[in-house]
Amino acid sequence: MWQMLKDRLRKMKPAQLIVSYYFLAISLSFGLLRLPWVHKPDQEVSLIDSLFTAVSAVSVTGLSVIQISDTYTVFGIVMVMLILQLGGIGIMSLGTFIWLLIGKRIGLRERQLIMLDHNQYNLSGVVKLIIEIIKILLIIEAIGALLLSLYFTQFYETWSEAVLHGVFASVSATTNGGFDITGQSMIPYADDYFVQMVTILLIILGAIGFPVLIEVKQFISHKSGPFRFSLFTKLTTITFGILLIVGTLLIYLIEFNQRFEGLSWHQGLFYALFQSVSTRSGGLVTIEVSTFTEPTQLILSLLMFIGASPSSVGGGIRTTTLAIAVLFLINFSRGRHQIQVFGREIHLIDIFRSYVVIILAVLMSMVSVITIMIIEDLNVISVIFEVTSAFGTSGMSMGITPTLSTPSKIILMFLMFIGRVGLISFLFMIGGNNKKEKFRYPKERVIIG
Repeated sequence: MWQMLKDRLRKMKPAQLIVSYYFLAISLSFGLLRLPWVHKPDQEVSLIDSLFTAVSAVSVTGLSVIQISDTYTVFGIVMVMLILQLGGIGIMSLGTFIWLLIGKRIGLRERQLIMLDHNQYNLSGVVKLIIEIIKILLIIEAIGALLLSLYFTQFYETWSEAVLHGVFASVSATTNGGFDITGQSMIPYADDYFVQMVTILLIILGAIGFPVLIEVKQFISHKSGPFRFSLFTKLTTITFGILLIVGTLLIYLIEFNQRFEGLSWHQGLFYALFQSVSTRSGGLVTIEVSTFTEPTQLILSLLMFIGASPSSVGGGIRTTTLAIAVLFLINFSRGRHQIQVFGREIHLIDIFRSYVVIILAVLMSMVSVITIMIIEDLNVISVIFEVTSAFGTSGMSMGITPTLSTPSKIILMFLMFIGRVGLISFLFMIGGNNKKEKFRYPKERVIIG
């Protein structure tokens, strides 16, 4: 039987293996969350709620049907942190690191899996990439944990409590996990700009993309001659920045005479800034999003649908997908059939992939919203918000997730899983083996528009 399983694994495509490994990670996480020492004595968690929490943690989403602080013991909270690390670093990254520790040779098959898991196009340097990702992520988390733990000593009676809250907050923000152990997300620190700024930086560093962080590190250590950032870094950083600024301004202007009425300008600005950053897939909030007006809730939904950058801890359609689609529309309207940006031309296959991802994501989200609306008696805005939060692995919530029925929870779990694995990997998984075309038909034009 073991030999049959090994043969089956060898025949699987890399995308199918990646998805299988994530299923395995969810199963392992589900098992950890069912251990007897995880729950507080007076708490009972159903199997579906434990599975939902496991999927949410592995996909670093943060949507939750339970209160982490009320349900789990300290041991359970540590388990959640470990699962967030597993989801944030990535299955193949962690697996590769373990293989290196035990001295296992990283072969072609493993390199293909790493390449697919991190949306890379070249096999060369993927192992070095993994080592750099883990180092950078752990350093960021350690600095964040140190700053927050020391700062939290003024709020908690013991050092152990301050450290627990500081470490968990750092891990949750950096991995864009969206979980909290305050019971109120970041609302207790709504007027604490130090905690907010540290959290904002951690979320951005986790969501902007590991290749960007690696290139910034190389730029800092670069000593002589000009340094050229890659097209990916330029495109994703600019898109990320534009979305952050536009999101902040739109939230602030819409809510200026609504939810922010009576607040000082800096209070309203920080509320808008934090929520705009958190839509990248952070999921933490400093204000109840259900108190926003519907236009703001739809903007937040759109931002969560877009999500973070590729090869990051976030989900959604990704920032570069949006950038390529918009650039193609601009160029096409000017009579050009190629995208030329920063002195480079983008491959046609990347344009195709961008539109495939957007179309499939829209269809999948629409079907999910309609299905949940049929099952549940809920406001359409709330359902759209929850669906985009799940797909974008954000974790922001209008508070309806705990009230959903089992079928609706399964739909959100599916969306969280797809958001973390990525639509391209999921398409490759269900597409089967690639077949080379032996012949081609004559081309014929079709009237469009």
